[in-house]
Order: sequence, then C-alpha cells, then structure tokens
Amino acid sequence: MPTITFSKKDFENLVGKKFSEKDLDQFLTYAKAELDGIAGDEITAGLDDTNQPALWSVEGLARLAKGVYGIDAGIPKIEVHKSKDQILVDKDMHKVRPFIACFNAKGKKLTDNFLKQIIQLQEKLAEGFGRHRKKLSIGIYPAHKIKFPVSYALVDEKVSFIPLEYKTEFTIAEILKEHPKGKEYAWILEPFDKYPVLRDAANQILSLAPIINSETTGKLEIGDDEIFFDCTGTDEHVVLLAANIFAQALYDRGFTLSSCEVVYPDKKVFTPDVKTHSIEVAQVDFENLVGVELSSAKIKECLRKMRCDYDSKTSKVTFPCFRADVMHKVDAIEEVAIGFGYSALEPASLTSYTAGYILPKEKVLRACRELMIGLDFQEIFSMLLSNKELLYKKMNVKDFGTIEIDTYLSETYSVVRTWLLPILLDMLSHNKHYDYPQKIFEQGLVTLKKDAAVIDEEHLAGLSAHPKADFTESKQIVDYLLSMLDVEYSMKEFDHDSFIPGRCVHVFCKGKVIGFIGELNPKVLENFGLLMPVCAFELNLNEVIKEKEA
Repeated sequence: MPTITFSKKDFENLVGKKFSEKDLDQFLTYAKAELDGIAGDEITAGLDDTNQPALWSVEGLARLAKGVYGIDAGIPKIEVHKSKDQILVDKDMHKVRPFIACFNAKGKKLTDNFLKQIIQLQEKLAEGFGRHRKKLSIGIYPAHKIKFPVSYALVDEKVSFIPLEYKTEFTIAEILKEHPKGKEYAWILEPFDKYPVLRDAANQILSLAPIINSETTGKLEIGDDEIFFDCTGTDEHVVLLAANIFAQALYDRGFTLSSCEVVYPDKKVFTPDVKTHSIEVAQVDFENLVGVELSSAKIKECLRKMRCDYDSKTSKVTFPCFRADVMHKVDAIEEVAIGFGYSALEPASLTSYTAGYILPKEKVLRACRELMIGLDFQEIFSMLLSNKELLYKKMNVKDFGTIEIDTYLSETYSVVRTWLLPILLDMLSHNKHYDYPQKIFEQGLVTLKKDAAVIDEEHLAGLSAHPKADFTESKQIVDYLLSMLDVEYSMKEFDHDSFIPGRCVHVFCKGKVIGFIGELNPKVLENFGLLMPVCAFELNLNEVIKEKEA
C-alpha cells in the first residue's frame, strides 16, 4: 500500500479550498485512502488502491478533490505542444530496455517542497508501479543543460561519467559495483553486456537507466524552471502511462508541456500521448449494480466528480489519459458508486441466515500450505494472469491449453496461468541477488482449456535452489506431503522438456497423473538467467481433494 507525505498548505493551494482534519479524512475515502496522520503542516496518507498510481502524489489528490467539491469537475485539462526535439533509440535496445517516453516542461521555478513532491512521485512510480525499477524507471533533468537530439543507446561498461552526488568519474562497471544505487539495482542489468544510457548531442551522458543520473546534466536544483522528463522500461503501456501521470501533474502545477518525438528503428511516437479513452456502459447497468435509480444527469454528475465524463446519447464513459486501470464496465460503475457516496446508499436487509464453516476442500489446501511452511519454504502470492512467453517459451514446452485475454492492457498479463512453476522461476530470477538456499512455493488456482471445456484446478508447486539441489530433494518433499495427507500414490519416470532427462517422474493417485517432480533443465535455467541448480514439483490438488472426500 503506497504511503505519501505532502504539505497541507500546498494541497489546499492546489485545490483552492481549506480542509480541517475531518474534511481530509472524509475526502480521502474518495481516493480509497486513509489519513495516517498530521504533524504540523505535513500530511501522511496511505492509499489502498494500487491500480491508480496517478493518485500517488499531492497533485493527483488535489485534482480529485477539485472534482469532488465541484471546483473543477470532469476530464482534467491538459495541453501538449509539439516540438522538434527527438529521442533516437538504438536498434539493439529491444534486447535490454526497449521503450522510452520523454517530454519537456517549462513553468514555475522549483521550490524545496515542489522538488520533494516531484522526487516522491518519481520514486513511488518506479518502486511500486515499476517493480523496483525493473518495469519502469524515471529520470528528471534540468532541460537547459541538454542539447537535442538525445540518443538512447547501448554502451559498454568502460564508458564513464560523474554519477549524481559524486565529484569524480566512474565507469559503468564501477557504478554497478561501488555506487549505492548501482549495488541496489545492478541485478536489473546483470544479464546484459551492454548498458542503456541517455546521451545528448553534445556527447554528455544524462543517465544510466535505470540506475543513476549524471551529476553534470541530471541534477535538478531549487530555482530551475525547465524540466526534461524521461521514462524507460520493458512495458510500453506502463512507460507511456507513467509519462502521462507526470505530464498531468506538471500541467496542474502550471507548466507548459512540449512533446518529444521518439524515433525507434521501425516507428516514430510522440510522447506524452494524452488522448482520453472510453468504455460503453448502459444506464440500466449502473442502476442494477449500484442498486438505486440513477438518471443520466446523476450518472454524469457522479462521474465528473471522479474526473471522468459521460455521454448519455452514446452511453460512453470517458476516462482521462492518466487512467489505465479500466478493464470492464464494472470499473466505470464503481466510479459512479464512489461519486454517489457509499454512505448515501441504504443497506439492504439480510434475507437468509447461515452459519459459516470451512469447506472440506479448504482444509486440504490449508494443510498443504502449513506443511510447506513447516518444511522451511516461503509462500508467494502471484497474479492469476501471465503470458505465453513465461509459461511456455522460457519453460521449453508447447502450449497445453491456454485461456487468452481478448483485450488486455499489458502483454505481461495477457493469458490466464496454466501452471505455477514458471511463476516461481520468474520470482526466483528477480531475487537471485539474495543468499541461497532459496525455497519458495505457491498454492493457487490455474485454468486450462481441454477441448471445449475450461477447467479450474487448485495446484501446489514448490522449488528449491542451492548448489546441491537435486531430484531426490524434491521427491522427499512430495513423499512427505502426500504421506502427511494420507494419500496413496505412486511414481513413474517420464520425459518433460523442462527437466533433465532421467530426472523427472509423474506422480499418480488412483491411476491418474496428479503432478510431476524433477530437476530443472540447464536450458530452462539459462532462459531465466539462473546459475544455481533448481529442483521442483507441481501437484494438481483437485485429485487429492477428491481422494480425501471419498
């Protein structure tokens, strides 16, 4: 849950309204946030909704408050002027960190408080939304020091520059080994032998993405009134969204925005792209889900409070450029419910009274998790959505029945997961800079397409990574689990392309295959950038549950 701090006076100036502590507490519910405390002029708020990173700043909260209190409702205004400034992307950048979005902003001089807010938004987006800079990272620079065009290129480790807050030059290799930020984020660039830098037309290095800015050209100071923004990352949709969020925040502060033309080897893109987007929702759908009669005028009023808009003639709800969390009409209906006010909805009476109890299925699942924790495994919780490259290509296997998302926002989450082991390996690949042994597991739902049927299965998967990890270790774990669950089982050797030949078995229960155990193939480990041996297993608990119920 992101937590942000900001000046009460600054917030009130941006909104154009005074707030008591009670007013703040009440307003923050519209942002799915809580008032954690007020110390003098400093407000601390915790935001429960991680799907709206545009609210992770004082500018975002002030923008929403203007709508809630009728000061400036509807789609927030934003204007971006086209410029001739270009960002030239290296033809090989797709191998490392493919995407970039940039723009220039000119306006008010930076104050100490304003600079702190910019840095806070930068860090919150990069750390939370950007998965600790892996998915996206942000750089902000004094624009007057930069000569266009700027190149986004790959260089070797011998290239040197002065990193932020230092006075001497370091090579990239030295930065990754010795600089505090280099040591913290070196794992992102560890698989590569070339490194992404931004360099201007005067041959000045602006930054090493996603590690550190240059002290010479990448240090914003109080009094600066021209800002150059860049966001680099591995997911184009997320990179563009982060640029829109920052652009809207700076525009709200009174800055004039100028786009940059990003020149890829195969296309040209102007950023930021601040177009709105719409979704169609019938009036009856609002009424059915919210539970009250709503006129078109009331729907429009509620949506405009939440900084959206509604056209009753086309039944379209329009969202601003910094909202990318809308995947279904229910998301639009939720905005109406929030704008209407949950406190204004009358609670419905109970129509039936029942006593709760734990389902037999849940007893088995809980037992499995407790047994794995007892074996010193750490549990992870991952998304139900994944992608084919992770599930199949990296695992060296063919698609065995995937449900694909028709309209997805990010290719990273474009299919429903069909097994858990690839998710565990992906998690391991992002944590290889920690000490070994590493032992992790997950119990969760997977979905498979078998002929015309769609089948949900409860799976349990675990892996162990350390120098002596082998097939025997995983077999002992499964032996222990099934014995403790009092399930009769057997095993038989078989070949699986994810595992070393001769070191993989099927697990059977009542003649049915319920899972597999094996030692990961070096090719699969290489695909995930792993250097340590890994042994693993995955079980279909549906069959175990049937056996226990019988």
